[in-house]
Amino acid sequence: MSHELSIVEVAPRDGLQNEKTLLTTAAKVSLIEQLVEAGVRRIEAASFVHPKLVPAMADSEAVMEAVPRRGDVSYIGLVLNSRGGARAQAAGVDEVNVVASASEGFAQRNQNSSVEAIISEAEQVIADVKQAGMPVSITITTVFGCPFDGEVDPDVTVGLAARAARAGVDEIALGDTIGVAVPTQVSSLFNAIRAEVGDGVRLRGHFHNTRNTGYANAYAALEAGVRVLDASAGGIGGCPFAPAATGNIATEDLLYLVHRMGYRTGVDLEKITPISAFLAGELHHDTPALLGKAGGFPTPDGAR
Repeated sequence: MSHELSIVEVAPRDGLQNEKTLLTTAAKVSLIEQLVEAGVRRIEAASFVHPKLVPAMADSEAVMEAVPRRGDVSYIGLVLNSRGGARAQAAGVDEVNVVASASEGFAQRNQNSSVEAIISEAEQVIADVKQAGMPVSITITTVFGCPFDGEVDPDVTVGLAARAARAGVDEIALGDTIGVAVPTQVSSLFNAIRAEVGDGVRLRGHFHNTRNTGYANAYAALEAGVRVLDASAGGIGGCPFAPAATGNIATEDLLYLVHRMGYRTGVDLEKITPISAFLAGELHHDTPALLGKAGGFPTPDGAR
């Protein structure tokens, strides 16, 4: 099994969308520049949704216009529908990530639609993006539990993943939107999807640490063969459409874990850890990440 691990940095989008403080476009671009400098090569930079629903993302086009362009950096735009997909392409994203829900309750409150209607729309987005010659991924949300419906049938998620694979998606991400998953669920669901869609589609994990299980779940995903994980610098983030859905896993804390396990990510831990302090200053509150507080593995003289 490969020890190369790809980190998708989501702080500029999922990290900021649930914050009370709205960062300026310049601050968002600075965040992205720092992430690139630290070695991050896939960044969820913006979402193309109605600004009244997610005010923090109202300047997505302006952000994309100002981000540093490099051949080895891929910027991801999150979309909910074909209109968002067209906006993302026009703004110059490198990848499109479309969202679908595995639970009816969340589908209604997040997108005012049904699971069936949303996956049908996602299939159209996938077709449009593929026709444009761009990579496209899908994030299936609330796969481990829904704040409105409770438990979510794994077979529903497997079926949605199979439809996305048939539509031609390059990557399937499973989202623990409200941070309720445990490792046995993670390994079981990823294994079931891999058995259904085969090896031609990448699998990716998106975990929240709401109930302090996020890093254990990331480990379970690695054990199941997943080699792409989402994380957010400083551990900021959450979902504005789900009660108490706080906290993505922190990029620096995840990197400490996987680097000590022997995985190669290409991200410089010493460069990415200070970004948490930058975010704390911009957001006017402390961030959940621990590495900046505790330091990395101690050297024999006690220095960090």
